[in-house]
Amino acid sequence: MSYILTLVASDKKLTLGHLAGIERFCAQQGVAITNSPVWLSPHKAADIGIASCLTQDQIKTLWEALSVDKIDVFCTSVHNRQKKLFLADMDATIVTTETLDELAEHAGIGEQIAAITARAMNGDLDFHEALRERVALLDGLSVDKLKVTLDQTRISAGADILLKTLRQHHVPCVLVSGGFTFFTGSVADQLGFTAHHGNTLEIKDGHLTGQVIPPILDKNSKLSYLHTYAEDYGLDLSETLAIGDGANDLPMLSAAGLGVGYRPKKILQETLRNCLFYGDLSALLYAQGYNF
Repeated sequence: MSYILTLVASDKKLTLGHLAGIERFCAQQGVAITNSPVWLSPHKAADIGIASCLTQDQIKTLWEALSVDKIDVFCTSVHNRQKKLFLADMDATIVTTETLDELAEHAGIGEQIAAITARAMNGDLDFHEALRERVALLDGLSVDKLKVTLDQTRISAGADILLKTLRQHHVPCVLVSGGFTFFTGSVADQLGFTAHHGNTLEIKDGHLTGQVIPPILDKNSKLSYLHTYAEDYGLDLSETLAIGDGANDLPMLSAAGLGVGYRPKKILQETLRNCLFYGDLSALLYAQGYNF
């Protein structure tokens, strides 16, 4: 099976020198070049065909070499390159913040909750335990604070063009979040996601009770949604695309045909071959061979 290395620039231009450097690296590693570099967008993104997939160690070497110029690199199969189903995490991926952490700021316990979030996203704390512990600290918080947090939530750069392009190509797009439906519903509507899933906060008399209504959407739920939607649309997992930033996304990202870590936590960097460190979310389009 043939593969493609895709380089995507962010701050600096992608040059012929960068591409030549990749070709030299492949030659040194015994990875045969099958196609000369092809520009997807001049000095922004380019493809190089290779005969075999790079190993995790090889891709990490490229990450280090390209980091000085903030260039992302993807290694993908030619087979089913343009995916037919997209699943995305929300917090710190489709939106720039962890919405629960932002909500906690309004309760005056931002640092306390952010510390728990960081441990959970790094895989150092059970997600269920972390979620319940954080939500319990919000007991009594007014629903108005949810609305304020939503108004302050910002969409990540490139998400709009990513979703617009995928919709134009009739790709179902699903938002799956360990966060809350209060936020996923609005973000999904704003960007045009086909469906959304999240956890539900219990609210009584206009205030949070500190409880999450079961079942809790966790890493296994995200993986299950990937399988369920792929089956519903008659797709093989090789035809799916997924993105997320933390440990809670790892099973879904590992199972997807193209699973990408976005500003990835350490556990994702250690596991995934494809990570987006520098560019915006539109880089996922270049990784699939779109040019725009």
